[in-house]
Amino acid sequence: MRYIASILFLSLCLGLSAADSSDSRYSKGRRSFDGIGKYYMGREISQVMGHLGAGWLERESRQAEERTDLLVKSLKLKSGDKVADIGAGSGYFTRRIAPIIGKEGRIYGVDIQQEMLDLLAVNMKKAGHDNYVPVLGTITDPKLPADSIDLAFMVDVYHEFSHPYEMMEGIVKSLRKGGRVVWVEYRKEDPTVPIKPLHKMSEAQVKKEAEVFPLEYVETIDVLPRQHIIVFRKK
Repeated sequence: MRYIASILFLSLCLGLSAADSSDSRYSKGRRSFDGIGKYYMGREISQVMGHLGAGWLERESRQAEERTDLLVKSLKLKSGDKVADIGAGSGYFTRRIAPIIGKEGRIYGVDIQQEMLDLLAVNMKKAGHDNYVPVLGTITDPKLPADSIDLAFMVDVYHEFSHPYEMMEGIVKSLRKGGRVVWVEYRKEDPTVPIKPLHKMSEAQVKKEAEVFPLEYVETIDVLPRQHIIVFRKK
């Protein structure tokens, strides 16, 4: 549902390489108002929100609208976990998870925009948390250490990846055996969810895109007002 385009997004659109157009995983097609005209497994990839939209992530109404407290509880975190917040942005979830995993844990705040990581650093300092690692990823690589992550989660982010296959390949490589990856996406099946269509994903579409990797489906947790929580485990 991230809909505010940034200069970074424009540069990515202009910079779509010949490799993109020739890669059989992706296809080009009609560009929707909120899309980039690039398709993956039948889904048009949406535009990305830039750092200028960070205020949306921190809006006062978010807790009530999304029940972010239930989302954090559903991640089933424990002390000492190594967690990756993919598309961490301003750190809304990073700073809520940091105290749960404790001093022995570590949370990696991954984003492709340095401006977001700068906001993350400010917000984590204000909250008094130092058990995090900022990670400047790329559009094809989350830049996480291999075989080390207990949980990687993506909140309303995956549908924006311009290279979803490559990003998931990197995320899966970062997971230890038995580690979990969680998609949190607005429910496309529900027309009453007030989010633009390309910023929603159905459970079936998530499963379709996950099954090409060595992941096994665990569960779908539908305790949130508007979003799916879809959990997979690395085989």
